[in-house]
Amino acid sequence: MEYTVEQVKAIVAEAKSEARKAADAYFQTNLGGVDQYACGFAWVNIYSVKGNTKLGKTLKAAGLRQDYTKAFSIWNPSEHGCQNIDTKEAGARAAQKVFEKYGFRAYAGSRLD
Repeated sequence: MEYTVEQVKAIVAEAKSEARKAADAYFQTNLGGVDQYACGFAWVNIYSVKGNTKLGKTLKAAGLRQDYTKAFSIWNPSEHGCQNIDTKEAGARAAQKVFEKYGFRAYAGSRLD
């Protein structure tokens, strides 16, 4: 799979947009718009792309960074301002689906604070 920097930026923007929609829907529907319950963090990781490959360099040029596991990672892809982990997980799962749609091996992750 080959993408340009502009295409990767568009994919990231789509993933963040879908993440934002999913997180907002979860927050309003399941929490009634009140930031409550367990706090935590969520992210989406893209695996199986080496940083020194053409695709890896394209991801880096588009602003993605590798974490300590060498996965390309986006923390809080929904950019939702609440602390509720379930809301943030809903966003991360939505972002994961977008990346998978474009052929990436992506996984949502989370941890309690």
